[in-house]
Amino acid sequence: MSSGPTGDVVRPEGFQRVAQALRALAHPHEPVWLEVAARTSQEAADALGVLVGQIAKSVIFRRRADDQAVLVIASGDRRVDEAKVGAITGALKRADADFVKARTGFAIGGVAPLAHSAPPVTLIDRELFRFAEIWAAAGHPNGVFRLAPQDLERYTGAPVADVVVAT
Repeated sequence: MSSGPTGDVVRPEGFQRVAQALRALAHPHEPVWLEVAARTSQEAADALGVLVGQIAKSVIFRRRADDQAVLVIASGDRRVDEAKVGAITGALKRADADFVKARTGFAIGGVAPLAHSAPPVTLIDRELFRFAEIWAAAGHPNGVFRLAPQDLERYTGAPVADVVVAT
């Protein structure tokens, strides 16, 4: 991180891209820069003082048929069921860090649900709707923003689905 000409801290490009997208959507909350990196749902929940289920984690897969990125935005206390996702999107395979960065513009641990370099196929975990307020990555492991699950659905245009392992 560097300082700008006025001494202001210049945040990383991914964080700035998400902040700009949120402003364009008239989202009422600016993204928050955490003092610690929150690469896991538990780290984010601990840093924010919220339940781990309130963390909207981003999981990227690679669709076998066409190499399209598939983004699942899931509740942090649930495990994504690859078979359920594949039944909706087509067969999947794991996405490595290079694929994630190339297709979303974000590094693993900071993949936001919006402002991607190329739009992925996106699904939203219905379990996020247990909460009035959730937190999602804002383009960097230190960046997060708060929103309602309904906002996530509206901003992404993604369908809500049963995409996690049954508890």
